[in-house]
Formats: sequence, C-alpha cells, structure tokens
Amino acid sequence: MTSETKEARVLEAIRERRELVNAAIDEELPVEHPERLYEATRYILEAGGKRLRPTVATLAAEAVTGTEPMDADFREFPSLDGGPVDVMRAAVAIEVIQSFTLIHDDIMDEDALRRGVPAVHEQYDISTAILAGDTLYSKAFEFMTETGAAPANGLEAMRMLASTCTEICEGQALDVAFESRDDILPEEYLEMVELKTAVLYGASAATPALLLGAGEDVVDALYRYGIDSGRAFQIQDDVLDLTVPSEDLGKQRGSDLVEGKETLITLHARQEGVDVDALVDAETPAEVTESAIDDAVATLEAAGSIEYARETAEDLTERSKEHLELLPESGSRGLLEDLADYLIVRGY
Repeated sequence: MTSETKEARVLEAIRERRELVNAAIDEELPVEHPERLYEATRYILEAGGKRLRPTVATLAAEAVTGTEPMDADFREFPSLDGGPVDVMRAAVAIEVIQSFTLIHDDIMDEDALRRGVPAVHEQYDISTAILAGDTLYSKAFEFMTETGAAPANGLEAMRMLASTCTEICEGQALDVAFESRDDILPEEYLEMVELKTAVLYGASAATPALLLGAGEDVVDALYRYGIDSGRAFQIQDDVLDLTVPSEDLGKQRGSDLVEGKETLITLHARQEGVDVDALVDAETPAEVTESAIDDAVATLEAAGSIEYARETAEDLTERSKEHLELLPESGSRGLLEDLADYLIVRGY
C-alpha cells in the first residue's frame, strides 16, 4: 500500500468519525442558559479541528475488540463482557478537555488566533473565556460518568481522565517555567511535551480499553502508543510552526520562536552554537515579518536542528506502532498505525 493510499484511508477514517463526533457534541453540549457562556464553550468546538483524539479513541475501541472500522455503533459499543458502552460520549469528553486546554493556553500565551478565527478571549472577553474553559472541564467529567460502562471500569476511566488533567497542568507549568531558563535539557523538554500534550493522546487510546474491560497489559500498550505518538505529534507541531504558511496553520508562523518558547529545535540549535535569542527581532507574533521567519528557519536548517526534530518524531512514531503489536490484527489496528504516521506528516 502506497503512502498516498494510507493517507487517504486515514483521512476517510477521520472524516467519518469527525461527523459523528460533531453530531454528538451538538447533542451533549447544547447552547442553554446562560447563553453567552454556552456560546463561548461551543465557539472553539465549532471553529474546526480534525477531532484527532476522538478518532484515536474510537479506533482504539475497535482495535481492542477486534472490530473492523465502523462496524459497530459507538453509542452502544459492545464491551468485552457483552454490555454496551457509549464510547462516543467518552470520545466527546476527551475532545472537550482538549478544547478546555486550548482556551486557557490562548489566554496564557496571549494568542489572538486559534484555528484561523479570533481566540475565545478575543471573541468574547477573558472572564467569559475562563468560565467557558472551566465549564468544558466540568462537562467532560459529567460525560465520562454517563458511558454505561461497568462501575469498576468507569471508575478507572474517571481516574485516568483526572490524572491526565493534572498532568496537562503540570506540563503547562513546566512550559511557562522554561521561558525564563536557558539551560533546559532535551530530556526535560520531552518530559514537558509528554505532560502537556502526549498524555491526552495516551488517555484517548487507553480510556476506551478501560471502559470496555480490557486487561492491564492492553490498556498500558495503548497508553504507551498514545504517549509516543503524542510526543511525536508535538515535536512535529514545533516543526510545522516554522515551516507551514500562517494561513494554513491558522496562526502566525514562528510564533513559538518569537515568544521565546523552547522546543527540541531550539535546544538542538543552542547546542550547535546558534544564538537562538537573536534569530528574530520582534516582541510579539503580530510584529514579526515573513522574511524574518524565513531567515531564522534557514539558520536552524543549516544547524541541522529542524532535521533533528523530524528524525526524533519519526523514531517516536515507529516506537508507538510497536506497542500495538499486542492487539489482534484488524483493519482498526492498521488504521491506528497509519494514524501515527499521519500525525507527523499532516497533523496540523
């Protein structure tokens, strides 16, 4: 199978599941009183997004049970003991957590755009955006209690979601702390990436296994798949921040570099003797020019830093797919493998 064929299969799987997730979001998160609050909670969800994490969750449910893609109703998905589980509601909970983190990230980073539209705090105001994020956070736990899973399995899924949210906050705190340090080690960066980004991919893959009653070894294998593919995704996202046009990114290209955020790229460049702090002369992403970013990228490419990041992402992706060998062979497992490749090619 060619890479183009694999990508087409992944895109079709994402499209099918995105439609189901969007319909489920409409059902689970209607605009109600007070309308302004719920309009703000829906704003970022309606702005777009591929629904990658719900795609991982629904594929993982199929892969755990040996179900072929789209052969079962995610609202009444058969668990390993035969009882139905609302896997879609769990997938929505995970997507809602993702949106909560984006709202708060944009406030902390003072980013004006998200997915090509004004960020929630720009469209509304900071107070409303904070409340919208908090509402999404609370709703996610509400949804997770309503999957119909066996009580013990549901409790473990809730515990994973709670610990994941804590770890995301820890990762964000490390990311903020890194902005005032110039001695960060690559392993520290990878720890931050795991906490801030990869743990939600880990939860996306492992939560369905918990809800469906899979064994500890299967849950752990899926979690590790999510962690490694999630770390690869974030590293590749750092590459894309520099190499993809702003209109495709939905935000200003090179914003991480302007804001002084350390990435695997900049850490490698520092080790190669590059004066990273002098690469761009702008205080905010709005002030930076495309030519300045082009010059910075050329310097980072000459140092081998962008290629180093790409290779690291590819190595993590290969490792992530190895974790899936514990699962029975199926079209769904194959799609999980192909999705890991997609995340480091077209994941933005």
